[in-house]
Amino acid sequence: VLDVSRCEHVSSAGLISVTSGCKGLQKLKVGYYFLELSATVFHTLKDLKHLKTIRVDGARVTDSFFQIISTNCLFLDEVGLSRCEGVNDLGIIQLAYGSPTLKILDLTCCNNLTDIAISAVAHSCTKLLCLKLESCSLLTEKSFTYLGSSCHSLEELDLTECCVNDIGLKNLSKCLELRCLRLGICHDVSDKGLSYIASKCKNLQEIDLYRCLNVGDDGLGFIASGCKKIRKLNLCYCTKITDKGLMYLSQLEELSDLEMRSITEVTGTGLSALASGCRKLSQLDTKHCGNIRDTGFWSLAYYSWNLQQINLSFCAISDVGLCMMMGNLTRLQDAKLVNLTNVTVRGYELALRACCIRLKKVKLLASLRPHLSAELLETLGASGCRIRWD
Repeated sequence: VLDVSRCEHVSSAGLISVTSGCKGLQKLKVGYYFLELSATVFHTLKDLKHLKTIRVDGARVTDSFFQIISTNCLFLDEVGLSRCEGVNDLGIIQLAYGSPTLKILDLTCCNNLTDIAISAVAHSCTKLLCLKLESCSLLTEKSFTYLGSSCHSLEELDLTECCVNDIGLKNLSKCLELRCLRLGICHDVSDKGLSYIASKCKNLQEIDLYRCLNVGDDGLGFIASGCKKIRKLNLCYCTKITDKGLMYLSQLEELSDLEMRSITEVTGTGLSALASGCRKLSQLDTKHCGNIRDTGFWSLAYYSWNLQQINLSFCAISDVGLCMMMGNLTRLQDAKLVNLTNVTVRGYELALRACCIRLKKVKLLASLRPHLSAELLETLGASGCRIRWD
């Protein structure tokens, strides 16, 4: 294994001198700082017959790069081309047909790719486990049809900011082994599309719906009834979601990580239902959920004993609610407590004292610093807590 990613003082000459003497190299990672991979570097790849992983994230690549690795590196199972310039359909076609055993392919921000490239990947790389297509905005429904028809082993699929819609999700629901599906900023995805996924992808453990503005309570109902293994869920800025949606989520007993930033229709009723049902919750982000008041946070304090990280910034919690939470949650290590307008300086002081021994990170407004006691700040520092003043 050779990893010189982000090593800004390593030149192409240095890389060549190592790889030319290591013919048995299996993994090569040269992402970032190698912005210009020279023809000489490409040429040395011909001798790396045992190469299984190559990542050149952030570099400028040419057609000769794809020709060389597809012809000579016959055992590739992972290729990383995230944010690379020069990636086009022809190059990916060469790669796909030259590397049929490929399992991981990262094409993040390779935004010149079209359905032609994905067709080649789907038809040749049928053992693919992970495919990242974030910001590949030229892809259409055809690409998702190809993937659904051929890549039945797919476990992780990143379609963040892609033009995927409900029909696309219907086609992708044929990928029965999906564990992780990222759909952030996919504005054409609705509850109907999630119903297709939930009805067939029973092994789903993580789904990212960040800024999916057309997803509402019914979509969460489909997920809760069909995908019982969900552990991680991102609902930030899904503004149609209400308490009803969180009541559906309370059925997900395995849920451990929930991001629900700026879901302003949710109140303490929804959070209470979530806390009582999802006892494994360890990370929770409720930033800008302004309608959740103390009753909801009291439920967290009572039920969520596994909670380790929480973001309460811009919430309507009071002194009593904050003190109860910080005192009761004995596993809490990381808390973001910015702009809690209903919490007084005394409330902050008491809440932080209640957990200062176990807290490892806390984020507070810088304007609060002069008002907290020196004794408290010293105690937090002595116990290893890192304070970030915002």
